[in-house]
Amino acid sequence: MAKDESTELGNDASAEKKPATPVDDLVTSQHTLTIDGRELAYTATTGRIVLKQEVLTDGKFDGHQAKAEVFLTAYTLDGAEAAERPVTFAFNGGPGSSSIWLHLGLLGPRRVVSGDAGELAPPPYGLVDNAETLLQHSDLVFIDPVSTGYSRAVEGEKPGEYHGFTRDLESVGEVVRLWTSRNGRWMSPKFLAGESYGTTRAAGLASHLQERYGMYLNGVVLISAVLEFGTLDFTPGNDLPYTLYLPTYAAIAHYHGLMPDRTLEEVLADAERFAAGRYPNALAQGNRIPADFRAEVVGRIAALTGLTEDYIDRVNLRIEHLRFFGEVLRSRRQTVGRLDGRFTGWEADYAGETPAKDPSFSAIIGPYTAALNHYVRVELGYHNDLPYEILSMDAAKNWSYKEFEGHQITVAEKLAEAMRVNPHLKVHVACGHYDGATPYFATEHTLGRLQLPAELLGNIETKYYPAGHMMYVHDPSRVQQSEDIATFVRGASNR
Repeated sequence: MAKDESTELGNDASAEKKPATPVDDLVTSQHTLTIDGRELAYTATTGRIVLKQEVLTDGKFDGHQAKAEVFLTAYTLDGAEAAERPVTFAFNGGPGSSSIWLHLGLLGPRRVVSGDAGELAPPPYGLVDNAETLLQHSDLVFIDPVSTGYSRAVEGEKPGEYHGFTRDLESVGEVVRLWTSRNGRWMSPKFLAGESYGTTRAAGLASHLQERYGMYLNGVVLISAVLEFGTLDFTPGNDLPYTLYLPTYAAIAHYHGLMPDRTLEEVLADAERFAAGRYPNALAQGNRIPADFRAEVVGRIAALTGLTEDYIDRVNLRIEHLRFFGEVLRSRRQTVGRLDGRFTGWEADYAGETPAKDPSFSAIIGPYTAALNHYVRVELGYHNDLPYEILSMDAAKNWSYKEFEGHQITVAEKLAEAMRVNPHLKVHVACGHYDGATPYFATEHTLGRLQLPAELLGNIETKYYPAGHMMYVHDPSRVQQSEDIATFVRGASNR
């Protein structure tokens, strides 16, 4: 009897298709950089590495199964002694942001030319050698968490599983472990550098790497830090952010000429004293506050912020930050930036309560996106048809903090614990005076409450810059910040 070929074909077609086994797709390239007449030869390695997980089913080991592909770019100085050479693992925040900002804005060997507030560079922008790159003092590994950059969950896995506090720590920590092991760098001085939510990640990782892998770090760099989310949470009943944002409001008002006869230092000192004293006292009194004291507070806030006394009175002494960005220059028909209050923008409707866009983010997203897409393909030789996700809105909107249900979202104690366990761990904190996303006074508040013995307080240093969240957009701040971080890494490397 003849075979029924159609039946055989049908059976084949109905067979379950198995996903292809993902593999690392790293590419390497050689480069040189000349700084002050000295040539640095370095190797760039970029691409995706596969993260695998040990899987147990009913207590039975089912092997190491691929879960995600994480994009990274590493720079290593040619000819350097591995044990003597520091390595810095860097990432941005969001959550949901790629590492593009620290990579091409501050630390990497190439940097984007984006211009600055009031003098933005026009497209097609520029990409130049970074004479202040940290590569002079440390090897660099830039990590894009899952769903950012070219990083993705593998076929059949759920990307949303990585959009949360713990899974993010575990996956980024695994990248750090893998790179360190595969490159023979366990004896190298090791650093983490995070920005914004990346500082939340870095503080958590300092503890996680110690506990999970026994990996002790030399230092952590926190740029535009957020370690206690309650300091930024404008929810009813929490008056803390109103006081902690006030010095930043004052700095932004001063920058835009609303206090022409005072220096920035005078304004900040005045705002900090008020924000630490009579202002929180006034808010704590609620509707019991005496009329004369309330009138005094209204006048002081108005003088420090450039807002009208009528507005301060109508918001009941409490200025929400997005409202401030839309209100402070309303008479000029301008808004100011959240990430960087030096930037201004326009609206279609100036009766809106808050700005529709952040002009500081709008100013830099174009230059950085163009630079990265050119650089990774043309100069580093990595090709991938996926869109490079500068900021994954799906991750940002759906980030899970389930571990903190019923509690404040904070990693301050994790950082303090890491420092208590490893008393050699040093922390460098960078703050921008015009940063309306993670205000510097909130960072000071958190650092001042870390549960550390007196002997370890000197392990923390804080630097300030006349710029915003990405303070390196302001070129004088970028140059100074590069020097400050280089000094920190050299000192904490113990070499």
